This record gives sequence, C-alpha cells and structure tokens, in this order.
Amino acid sequence: MNETIMCLPNPKNEEIYQYGPGSAQRKALRLAIEGILKKEIEIMPIVGGKRISTGDMGTVIMPHDHKRILARYHKATTELVTDAIESALAAKADWEDLPWEERASIAMKAAELLSGKYRYMINAATMLGQSKNVHQAEIDSACEIIDFLRFNAYYMQKVYSDQPDTSPGTLNRIEYRPLEGFILAVTPFNFTAIAGNLPSAPAIMGNVVVWKPATTALLSNDILMNVFMEAGFPKGVINFIPGSGETISSVVFKDRRLSAVHFTGSTAVFSKFWKNISDNLHIYDSYPKLVGETGGKNFLFAHSSAEVEPLTTAIVRGAFEYQGQKCSAASRLYIPHSLWPRVRTALEKALAEIKMGDVTDFRNLVNAVIDPKAFDSICGYIDRARNSKDARIIMGGNSDSSKGYFIEPTVIETTNPHFVTMEEEIFGPVLTVYVYDDDAFEETLHLCDRTSPYALTGAIFANDRKAIVTASKILHQAAGNFYINDKTTGAVVGQQPFGGARCSGTNDKSGSYINLLSWTSPRTIKENLTPPSDHNYPFMENDPIDE
Repeated sequence: MNETIMCLPNPKNEEIYQYGPGSAQRKALRLAIEGILKKEIEIMPIVGGKRISTGDMGTVIMPHDHKRILARYHKATTELVTDAIESALAAKADWEDLPWEERASIAMKAAELLSGKYRYMINAATMLGQSKNVHQAEIDSACEIIDFLRFNAYYMQKVYSDQPDTSPGTLNRIEYRPLEGFILAVTPFNFTAIAGNLPSAPAIMGNVVVWKPATTALLSNDILMNVFMEAGFPKGVINFIPGSGETISSVVFKDRRLSAVHFTGSTAVFSKFWKNISDNLHIYDSYPKLVGETGGKNFLFAHSSAEVEPLTTAIVRGAFEYQGQKCSAASRLYIPHSLWPRVRTALEKALAEIKMGDVTDFRNLVNAVIDPKAFDSICGYIDRARNSKDARIIMGGNSDSSKGYFIEPTVIETTNPHFVTMEEEIFGPVLTVYVYDDDAFEETLHLCDRTSPYALTGAIFANDRKAIVTASKILHQAAGNFYINDKTTGAVVGQQPFGGARCSGTNDKSGSYINLLSWTSPRTIKENLTPPSDHNYPFMENDPIDE
C-alpha cells in the first residue's frame, strides 16, 4: 500500500526556444519538417487504445500550399462513436480509482515527452498543418501544452487539498469525485495546446473522454494522442474520434451518460450544442456541464496619453500574428484624433516590412488562413468595407488563393462605430479603426462596452493612470482578460487564466485550478467521532424557574 503524501513542486513555465540562425533548435526543427514532408501520413481513430480503419477517407492539406496533401484520415462512423463511449465507460472505474499522484505522473510524463522527444515533431506538424510560423508554433504546440500538463497536475493537488473546517468531535472532508458519465471534448484548429488541454484536463481529474478534434488540425492532434498513450493514459480513458461533427454529436447528445462538454470553437456551434442538450435534458442521468470558450471581438482602446511605438507593436502582434485566427486577436481599435496620425504612419511602416508566405521560410511573419471557407468569409468582410460608404480600406486588403489561402494584413477605417467589422467576429487578419474625439474618452469607452456581444479580451493603452482606472471600471464586464499597455493575445498558463463571458463562453479559466473544478462532483463527508446516544437536548430539561 502506498501511504506517501506527495507534494508536487510549484511548476515553472516552459522555456521558449528562439530558433535563431545556426542554432541547434533551428536545425532540429528543419529536420522534423523534412521528415513530415517525405511521406503521406495515415491517421486513424483510436478507440480503447486501438487504431480503427473505417475506409471513409478525408485529407489533411497545407493551407499555404493547398495542393499538397500531408495526411489522409479515416472518418468516424456512428457505430465507432458508440464504441468510443462504451470504451470510455469501461475504463472509468479503474481510472478514477487510480491514486491522484499516479494520474499526475502520467500528465507530467506527457509534458516531458513534448518538451524533449516530440517537441520538434509537433511544432513541425503545427506549422505545416495549421500554417503557423515557427514562433507561433513554439509558444503553442510546445510551451503552452507542456505548461497545461504540468500546471494542471499541480492544480489537481491544490484542488484536492482544499478541505473544510471541522468542529470538535467531528471529522469533515470533501471528496472531489470525477463526473459520473463520460465527457465530450471538442477542440479547435487554431491552438494545438487547446486541443491537448480539453481532453487531458478532465482526464487527469479521473474522468474519461471522447475527443473530437478539428479535421484541419489532425496532423498535430494525432501526435498529441500518441504522446498521451506513450505517457501512460490507459486504453479507453481518451478516445480519439476524427470525423464529422454532426456524426459525432448525433450519437453523443442522445446518450444518457453524457456528463459534460469541454469546448473551444465558434459561438454558433456552442449555442447549438447548448440547445441540443437542453432538448434532451429528460434523457440524461444528470445535468451535463457545458464549459466553453467561444468567439471574441477584442478591442484595443488608446487614450491620448498612449505611447506610439508600444501601441503600434501591440496592434501588429495582437491583430495579425497567426493571421488573426486567435479568439483573443485584436480586431477593433478605438483611438483619439490627436494620436491617430502618428500611429497610422508607424503602422503603415510596420506593415510594409511584414513578409507573408510559406511557414518554411522563417522570414515570413504572416502565413495562410486555415481553409477555403475561412478565406471566403474573411474576404467577404473586406469586400463589404470596400463597397461601403461608412468605411475604407487604408492598408492591405488584397488576397490570393491560387496556391495558398493568403490574405494581407488589412486595416479598415470607419466613421460608423457600429459598422459590421466593428461588431462581428471575422477570425482573420482584419483590424477596424474608429477614431474618436479626444474629449469623448468616457463616452467612447461606454460605446466600446456596448458594441459587441463578446467579452473575451481587451486592452487599454495609456500613461495617464486616471485614464487606466476609468477604462478598467467602465469596461469591467467587457473582457475576461484585460490588459494594460499590452496586446490582447498571449495569455500564459499559471499567469493569466484565460476565458471570457457574454457570448465568449462560460469563463471557466483554462490555465488555472478554476477549470479543473468543472471536472469534479464534490461529495462532502462528515464523520461523527462521538455520536450522541440521547435524542433529548439540554433545553428540554425541567427548570424550577419555569414552574
């Protein structure tokens, strides 16, 4: 019997490699890229630890060279989804009975594998399959997923250690049980780290998971699944089910044992999930938990006291890194008349220096958007600005899908603060600027708060402390992650727990212990050490004064 009381060390964030010219890291990454490009990979669903061939095939292509097929994958059938649920539930009893420190060890081993053996491979897969430059891949598919795994193991200990007070003669404790059924994890294309965290966070808390990955991220996600198995997640604890969302949801949402959904994606899809589950409430064994991070219409708000260079850098990095395909990307800028001419000049200069193209050319900051559907949607918004009397394109605006899905970083200036590109999520490299009168600072802050249904990220740029305090107060509910003199992207696990409210999700804060609480069903246990043997209370005894 193991009677050890473990105490995991406080984790540190993974070091970010820089991949400078001539470095060993750069050479290793180049080799990993070449290795993936040498052969076409076959990706299969993994159910109960077994790879399953369905014969119904789909392809994984490079967004920056869409004629190049990287992999072919087997699509899940409804029967296979049913098998995945049964496999998960069959593994449940043994997995949740495993001591927490053993589950922590598995998560920490997965982190070590990604930090070492698989680091360059998963970065290369993310670059090629999701069109990320080397830095964006490194901070995502290496560092952030490593951080999630290490910090979640530590946070699990923190959750379990949170115990109630007790009074003399009693002993109280809380048992943080895993949820009773199975969990559906639905993951996005844009962050490999999120794809790894959504199934693994519930799993390390003793739950079992059916994982539906995005088809446009299968190359890196398949590597993640292999890492999970090599690290020691038992067969059936996480089941990897690529394929149609409708195929998977048609089975999962009708199963009475569904206990939760862990989701990152569009607001429209999450809302549809919520409605489907609501319609089926009468069949479930318990109310399913819905934990979702969805869309954003994130703002940069500049005060007249803001410095030009830091603000310009935040615009470029916050709006255009990874082609604006981050739920946290800056997509609307409020800026005073007095500041705009200087920022516009600096922004024009910065955008003129940006190179766009293939991820294997490390000089390119901007690469391709993910697929033709995204390309057409983003270009549609740009065209609406081009044809509107309320807006004009002042930078960029060009696109080309002949080889890859390339869209220039685009800046739109509008005189209408409710123009469509100020309100609707675009999920591409498009920033809309609204120039306000300097003396309308507070009025425009209220406008910013009311303009969009989302509330994910936002930033205030100012050197005037009173302006910062005012903005923070008025925009109190406008962003779950609020930044002062910094860009709207780049939340770090353990430092800036991530999530927003309103139409941006349930704000369950991935990257902190808060998220792990969602995957528990606490049971309070009270033990009476000296149970009473008489039902009478002292107040019931005779007192002469009452006679």
